[in-house]
Amino acid sequence: MTRSVYVTGIDRGDGRQVVELGVMELLTRQVDRVGVFRPLVHDGPDRLFELLRARYRLSQDPATVYGMDYHEASALQAEQGTDELVSTLVDRFHLVARDYDVVLVLGTDFADTQFPDELALNARLANEFGASVIPVVGGRKQTAESVLAETRNAYRAYDGLGCDVLAMVTNRVAREDRDEIAQRLTTRLPVPCYVVPDEPALSAPTVAQITHALGGKVLLGDDSGLARDALDFVFGGAMLPNFLKALTPGCLVVTPGDRADLVIGALAAHSAGTPPIAGVLLTLNEVPSHGILTLAARLAPGTPVVSVPGTSFPTAAELFSLEGKLNAATPRKAETALGLFERYVDTGDLLKRVSAPSSDRLTPMMFEHTLLERARSDKRRIVLPEGTEPRVLHAAEVLLRRGVCELTLLGPEDQIRKKAADLGIDLTAAQLIDPTTSELRDRFAEKYAQLRAHKGVTVELAYDVVADVNYFGTLMVQEGLADGMVSGAVHSTAATIRPAFEIIKTKPDADIVSSVFFMCLADKVLVYGDCAVNPDPNAEQLADIAIQSAATAEQFGVAARIAMLSYSTGTSGSGADVDKVREATELVRLRRADLRIEGPIQYDAAVEPSVAATKMPESEVAGQASVLIFPDLNTGNNTYKAVQRSAGAIAVGPVLQGLRKPVNDLSRGALVSDIVNTVAITAIQAQHPKTPAQHLKTPAQSPTEKATSQ
Repeated sequence: MTRSVYVTGIDRGDGRQVVELGVMELLTRQVDRVGVFRPLVHDGPDRLFELLRARYRLSQDPATVYGMDYHEASALQAEQGTDELVSTLVDRFHLVARDYDVVLVLGTDFADTQFPDELALNARLANEFGASVIPVVGGRKQTAESVLAETRNAYRAYDGLGCDVLAMVTNRVAREDRDEIAQRLTTRLPVPCYVVPDEPALSAPTVAQITHALGGKVLLGDDSGLARDALDFVFGGAMLPNFLKALTPGCLVVTPGDRADLVIGALAAHSAGTPPIAGVLLTLNEVPSHGILTLAARLAPGTPVVSVPGTSFPTAAELFSLEGKLNAATPRKAETALGLFERYVDTGDLLKRVSAPSSDRLTPMMFEHTLLERARSDKRRIVLPEGTEPRVLHAAEVLLRRGVCELTLLGPEDQIRKKAADLGIDLTAAQLIDPTTSELRDRFAEKYAQLRAHKGVTVELAYDVVADVNYFGTLMVQEGLADGMVSGAVHSTAATIRPAFEIIKTKPDADIVSSVFFMCLADKVLVYGDCAVNPDPNAEQLADIAIQSAATAEQFGVAARIAMLSYSTGTSGSGADVDKVREATELVRLRRADLRIEGPIQYDAAVEPSVAATKMPESEVAGQASVLIFPDLNTGNNTYKAVQRSAGAIAVGPVLQGLRKPVNDLSRGALVSDIVNTVAITAIQAQHPKTPAQHLKTPAQSPTEKATSQ
């Protein structure tokens, strides 16, 4: 039976899109197939559905999302009555519900409609759909008493109309009233009530939205600059010294186009980070000279300068009437919205109340959701040595907005702040450290000299070494000033992990440091090891890689069924390469009799049940292996890249294992999402360390310090 969640309201202006986005995030975390249905829609594109479709990669045909438009619904109700209207919408809802495990229903928006009792219509539709209801009450610019009364009345209204009310959400309340309202509602309603404060960044229009609304022309700026939120408006009319004092972080400067002094002054202030602005809006259809625009572009690359035809007064009137909207073109607002929802809504409890059927499949999106949720549940501090790299800064913004972890970024502070300002990124919540000027440099030099004294390293030499961002970040982890480190977006694998070999070293129960990739296929997640570190492991090392990889898989919710891969299956082949895999398999069984393992085995027999039924019919691993151990780096690295590119798999990693504290490497082609996932994994690795499993170990070679660049 399809379970549906109906998000609705009582009036317009409740900011309900934050809740709809948050509920969609929860549903896709647990269920593979989530449908969307909006009973009534206005003419024009549906911004929220386009956002949901882009963010959650929905394959649903947009034509099935909507019941009918408001004009059609109003005419049908007038001619044939409400029963016929509801009956038609129910039929169209069930066309969606039959194809999905759960459906998110987006209620009517109470804006410019002609229905006499829109609340009752939403309640009746929810009941006819068999959907549970989450009513949203807007509290913007209202007193605490007014918000309390409206929330209680909304609950009574929907409950009185027979709705199954899952929870109430009171949204956009004043921050100073939020805690009081939440406390009082807890004792006055029989269902949970989540109280979410107003967030200015969500209601602030982006520079792109302002440009579109005012019919402006972009003179300078890139997509990242146009995506900045205009948190304030500063109108230029004063002389430059007084004008500069009026600038505020994230403001949009509005000035006549002939005031070149204010344009250059505002952009110079932005370049210096005092303060970073959203952009410059020029009125009167005046455009500065080519020389001024060239200077402006050099001062603040990417910062938008837009020209509009109107004068300052009508432009101001339009600006103050604009409000930011969540849509597919504002992914940063979506991250802010989700961060707000996850901070103030008990998502675990709400998900239990929804009772959506759990999927047997583990999709890439479910895996990514799980990573962020687990990292957020027990926050750790992660150090990112590449603090001036744009991809790292964009990832840091996502991580901070979603509240995934605490962050330290390394590099020259002025360069980090300038780059962040150019990208429109707020790093207020991040710690910035310049290793070359940090007071920690002397302490770290002494520590590194102690650790490497046997290699002849003096304090003087160490002082230079620890100025390197990767060595500095690794020492922060070693000294407990950070819980983990992620690097490699611009550094080689060797440069990233060599400091870890020298400083952090291997765990007592690990022979070597190795790695895995989480390969997120369409319907499952496989673990590949080792595809990044050890070129040609011997049997003992291969056994260690298998044991470590199984532990990593289990830590991240993948049931470990280990396949020791080779070019032959079972006893069908012989030779040094096969014998190595066979010996490694037996060593794993000797050390860890509790692990399910098969080897040697070919890849197809490991993952395809039909092949396994022929080649290894009695095996409990063949055909359903989840942890695949490759015999050497050449095989593993090429296989993971082939699967990634040919099968469209998402490869998360490499995730290093065997170190005493977590340090992880990025591919130099890493996307922002790759960095976010790797940081989340690192944070999880740093949580609740478990006692190493006790098992027999055979002598092995010393830990390899070889690393290969991807």
